[in-house]
Amino acid sequence: MAADAPHLPRSAPIDAYGNGGFRFAEMSHRGSLLCLPDSIWAWEVTEPSCIDEYSLARVLKSANVIDTLIIGTGTAVWLPPQRLRETFRAVHVGLDAMQTGPAIRTWNIMVGERRRVAAALIAVP
Repeated sequence: MAADAPHLPRSAPIDAYGNGGFRFAEMSHRGSLLCLPDSIWAWEVTEPSCIDEYSLARVLKSANVIDTLIIGTGTAVWLPPQRLRETFRAVHVGLDAMQTGPAIRTWNIMVGERRRVAAALIAVP
C-alpha cells in the first residue's frame, strides 16, 4: 500500500466498464479499482475470494470519512465473510456487496449525492 503509487487524487464517477477495466475522468484503467472519497487507486484483487482486511487496508485507513463501502464482485454473487463484516462494523462502515455493474451504478449515484462512500470494484471481462 505505497502512498506514492500512481493514483487519481480525487473521486470521479465511472463512465464505462468491461473488457477487464474501467473508464473514468477521461482516462482508462485495466484491472480492478479501489475508489475512495478523495482518490482512485489500482486494486490487485481479481476475484471475491481475495477480498480481506489486507486488500481493503486503504478503506480501513480512511474509515473516519466513509459511511459505506460498496464491493463490486465482478460477475459473481458473494457474501462478505462474518469476520470482514465485523471488522467494518467496528469502524462504523457499512458493507454492500453486489456484482460490479450494479456497484458502479450505486457508486455513481452516491458520489453525485456527495455521500461518504468508497467502492472496491473487481474488473469484469
